[in-house]
Order: sequence, then structure tokens, then C-alpha cells
Amino acid sequence: MPQHLTILTGASRGMGLAMARQMLRPGHTLLCISRTAHATLPQEAATLGCTLEQWDQDLAQPEQAAERLRAWLQRAPVGLFASATLINNAGVIPPIAPLSASVPADLAMALRVGLEAPMLLCAAVLGATEDWGVPRKVLNISSGLGRRPMASQAAYCAAKAGMDHFTRCMALDEARKPQGAKVCSLAPGVIDTDMQVQLRSAAPEAFPDVQNFAQLQSSGMLSSAPDAAARVLAWLERPDFGTQPVADVREA
Repeated sequence: MPQHLTILTGASRGMGLAMARQMLRPGHTLLCISRTAHATLPQEAATLGCTLEQWDQDLAQPEQAAERLRAWLQRAPVGLFASATLINNAGVIPPIAPLSASVPADLAMALRVGLEAPMLLCAAVLGATEDWGVPRKVLNISSGLGRRPMASQAAYCAAKAGMDHFTRCMALDEARKPQGAKVCSLAPGVIDTDMQVQLRSAAPEAFPDVQNFAQLQSSGMLSSAPDAAARVLAWLERPDFGTQPVADVREA
């Protein structure tokens, strides 16, 4: 019986791990791409009857990751998959500092992981699956910081803004095809993850908004990773998914 394929990046912790666990279902194949594989996911997948594959792949080397993925998809037997979905979830925040005080290597890594890798993986998946004749989706996990500026967050804001805009372009490309993919760059809201810890632990002199992030936690405004994952995956399953190439779960 054909399987539903989902490719998920950044699946080893936070919302990515929560999404991975919620997608472990019979009839589904889940390919997780992260710097390190998660130790318990294979047993969880086996228990739930899901096919799981995990790649230890550093997305700071995006060309290598994209070529590996393209080759893997091209080797898939005809008719193996009934649908194909890519979720670009991985991202990093470099050490928090004004752009003038940032280390070039840190900026380069943030842009490679947060912008270049998603773009190359989208190209690989859409190109390799174009002739499959099955429904295809791309969900890029964006951020509100891609839509509003913030001091000491130039690299992260730029990566997410770039993700939003290349998704708009990708949507135009796919709309011209008879069986084009449905695509969306989705902001998932504010989530209690390691990234939030990094932001609210920053030195005030380096990050003027640190108190705002601390207040989000103290006032209970942060979503848990499982709750955020459920909302994101529900958006992916909406019948109108892809009609808005850039969206926010809080606007549902």
C-alpha cells in the first residue's frame, strides 16, 4: 500500500520533535533530517506502525543535504508514495548581538541553515517529485520576526523574511503547473523552546527586547512545543492550505 511521505528538518528537539511524534502514524513514512538523530523515535515509530528514517545531516552544508535528498527521492520506486510533504523547520539564532558586533561565521551559519537550506531542499523535493502525479505540499516554518524588525536579530529576521518571500515566488511557480505543489510559509506563534531561553537570557545591553521575551514566559503567553506542533500540523491539513503563501497560525 502506498505510503504518505513527510520530510521534516530540525526534528531532534523542540517543536520539530513534537511534530515528529505527532506524525508517527500507520501508513506514513517520516524522514527526519537533523544534526543528530533522536534516540527514542525509532522505537516509538515501530510501536505505532510508522516507517521512520533519520539522517544525521548538518544543514549548515545545504548543498550536500539537498543533493542527498534529491538522490533518495529519485531512487524511490514508482508508486511507493501517495503524497509528499516537506516541512522546513530547522533554524538557528546566532549569538545575540548588534550586526556590527556579530561574528561573520555565526551570521553565515544562521543564513545557511535558516534560508539557504530550506530553499535548496524545496528545489530538491519539488524537482524530484514533479512527475510523481501525487499531491505535494511544502510547509516552511517562519516567524513573526520575518515580518517585523528587531534589534540584535538581523540574521534571524533576514532568514525568515527571505523564507517568506521565496515561498511567495515558489507559490507563483507551482501555480503555473498542472499538478503544482501547495506551499506556505507559516509563523507558528511564540513557543517555549530553547530558542526562547536563548532570547530571554541575553544581556540587556546586547538585546533591548530581552524583558519583552521574559514577560512572555512569566505571563504564560508561550505555547508548549506539543500544542504549537498540533496547531501547525492542523494548518497543514486544512483544505485551503496553500491559498495564502505567507500565513500565521494566530490569524486562523
